[in-house]
Amino acid sequence: MTQDTAHISLTGGNLPLEPNDFVGRQVDVDELVELLGVARLVTLCGAGGIGKSRLAVNVAGRLAAGFSGGVWLVELAEAASDELIAPRVAAVLGIKAEPSRPLSETLFDALADRQLLLVIDNCESLIDECARFCRTLLTICPEVRVLTTSREPLRVAGETVWRVPPLSLPEADGHEYAMASEAVQLFVRRARAAVRGFTLDVSNADEIASLCGALDGMPLAIELAAALCRVLTVEQIHARLRDRFRLLSEGDRTAPARHQTLRATVDWSYQQLKEPERILLRRLAVFTGGWTLEMAEQVCGGDGLWAEDVLSVLCGLVDKSLVLADAEVAGETRYRMLETIRQYAAEQMEAAGEEHELRRRHRDHMAVIAGRMHQLIVRSPRPTWSEICPMLVLLDELQSNLWAAVRWSAEVEEPENALRLLVLLRWPTIAGGRFTPADEWLERLLSAKSGVLPPRVRADALVLRGQVAFGQGDPAKAFDTCSEAADLCRATGLYGPLSGALAILAWVAIYRRRPDKARRLLDEALEAVRRVDDPWHEMVIRSMEGTFALSEGRAKESQRSFEAALAIAHGLDNHWATPVALIGLAQVAWTRGDLLEARSHYEQALDQLKDITAHWQTITCLSGLGRIALAQGDLTTARARLTESLRLCRRTGQRLGVARRIETLAQLALAEEDDHRAVRLAGASAAIRHAMSGGAMPSGFGARMEELLQPARARLGDALVAQLWTLGKEMSQEQAVRYALEGEERAEAPLSASGRMPVAAPLTTLTGREWEIAELVARGLSNKAIADELVISPATAARHVANILAKLGFSSRTQVATWVIEHNRV
Repeated sequence: MTQDTAHISLTGGNLPLEPNDFVGRQVDVDELVELLGVARLVTLCGAGGIGKSRLAVNVAGRLAAGFSGGVWLVELAEAASDELIAPRVAAVLGIKAEPSRPLSETLFDALADRQLLLVIDNCESLIDECARFCRTLLTICPEVRVLTTSREPLRVAGETVWRVPPLSLPEADGHEYAMASEAVQLFVRRARAAVRGFTLDVSNADEIASLCGALDGMPLAIELAAALCRVLTVEQIHARLRDRFRLLSEGDRTAPARHQTLRATVDWSYQQLKEPERILLRRLAVFTGGWTLEMAEQVCGGDGLWAEDVLSVLCGLVDKSLVLADAEVAGETRYRMLETIRQYAAEQMEAAGEEHELRRRHRDHMAVIAGRMHQLIVRSPRPTWSEICPMLVLLDELQSNLWAAVRWSAEVEEPENALRLLVLLRWPTIAGGRFTPADEWLERLLSAKSGVLPPRVRADALVLRGQVAFGQGDPAKAFDTCSEAADLCRATGLYGPLSGALAILAWVAIYRRRPDKARRLLDEALEAVRRVDDPWHEMVIRSMEGTFALSEGRAKESQRSFEAALAIAHGLDNHWATPVALIGLAQVAWTRGDLLEARSHYEQALDQLKDITAHWQTITCLSGLGRIALAQGDLTTARARLTESLRLCRRTGQRLGVARRIETLAQLALAEEDDHRAVRLAGASAAIRHAMSGGAMPSGFGARMEELLQPARARLGDALVAQLWTLGKEMSQEQAVRYALEGEERAEAPLSASGRMPVAAPLTTLTGREWEIAELVARGLSNKAIADELVISPATAARHVANILAKLGFSSRTQVATWVIEHNRV
């Protein structure tokens, strides 16, 4: 902002005409207008580039009509450190010095009875001088109000500090969410100014939203990035943000030098700091996402900065808007830096030669925190949930720090330390559904030679790798890693990890429809867990017994197992454990057709999960409630629950969960009489499952597909259903998710050389002869009897029955018979 800008009025004020449109912040403007009606001094505080000056001018413009003496802007951007403010204010107001009298006295006399709003911009240049001036002004001039902008508060009596937030970011993925975001709106407006015809649409909305998020919603950074659209695509700009200070280096030539580039803006703030503040700021860059005071003291203290001084220095950085104190976590304030500030500070940390030591301290402290959590869960006597929950909430907030600690340990080739940290975080990882980062690091770290790792560390890590793999829908990987773990545990007498390995192997056996093996593995797992007194894991195994019994059609036995698991969970007073058993009881009730009881169990489980991150259980509860609503004909509730569940699956990298949710949304589309959508979603779900399992489908999947496709065939015909099925199969997983959530597919449909879609009937489609044989199976006929009935050979009859079993995903003739009878085919 420059003093020679065109003025609105030479008599009513000197507010500049804004060079371009003011985007967003309407709620902020309204709040500040109201605030200045009751407060005489308001200071807009925030980091450089956050938009304090534009906001102040916009607010002042809204208030101009209410001040008979006008609204006047005084800019201090280029002020010298020893300069006085009174001459600048006097010059703006046209007040001349009087002989033999200080100019400040003349100024205050002139303002004593005037009703005006004084806007003082960039006070940090003369912070002490501004504080003295404003204190005197408020004392002598009762009708004057002051709006200041500064990177730190003036700290004078009567001041109201208003922290300027970043522009709002999209609340979720998708075109509509992006359009509602202030940050995205600003990017698009400025990009249109740089490139004629630039638009926001479904093809670039998520990329723009992600870019704005990476820039923290900081207006200066967004404007600099948008200007680059004249030479780079949005994807290219986003990809180059790792070196944002080099990338965002061409700003407005007429702006103050420290606002022309992103680096200049941050450089100026850093140079104003005292030496202890510089030390702490650069050391705080070791944290990713946020930290607490204790973490800062433990990791950043020493070598020129005593731990007991960290609090006072941290307060100074908060005052100067370089650190944000923006949340309370588990009774402690959580601090963070905007990513732009953090990257700059990281450069300073590296230049000071402190990076390696600080990252080691950081990793070790993360291990201490994870160890506290682990001991809290396994200690005896068992802790109450009120003791466990705050630590869980803290761990949720520290996820990015924990993964950064794992990454650094891997980079410096310390796999044992990294794996110990991952194992300490086992239950938060599994219950929280944090599979995507865990599987990558476990795979990499376990590739170290066996002799390098102690047996217990390797065994625990292998079991965790198997748990993560099974959670991601990769039973083959789960089987391989847990088989290796079980062999190692048997050889070394490690019964704790052995019980975990056997439990996962039992899950795999259930999935592969090998009930005898599953039963044996569960018995062995239960025996192993009882040797180490681990009631938490015993509860998990009891729940697995319930799931196994339910898959075998033994509902009463399943009920007893889940009730036993629930009793253990209540004894633990653990809100991670209780929902596992409640979900099992809900599934038993669903099987019995008692939807009210099933809903009650799911809702109780969700209530237990409301204060913690337990994505896996939350997804299951939301999906279960969605299916119940669908069965009851409440399609609105069904869609809300199922889409929420699908979004959570995508966010946590649960591919199997994504496939299941899309399948259920296909059933919802069928209920909504949208056959086209239903078939495409069904094809997409089948494709995701096929890609995960290499062609093997879970029990009953084909039968569920037939139930879905049969009505669509009756209304659309086989040919159109085959086309729609192919369209669904050709979508990527991300396209399928978007289509399920928004109804928008972004990729063009594949075309054959003739211009027509290459189509294939769904693999689940039973031929007319197969339907005929399925009905005979339901009547209890053997293969020989079927052959006699249809005048075909027994071998042909047997081949048809095998095809039916494969297509429907069943393992027995009884399942085929039950399915046919339930769907009135007999």
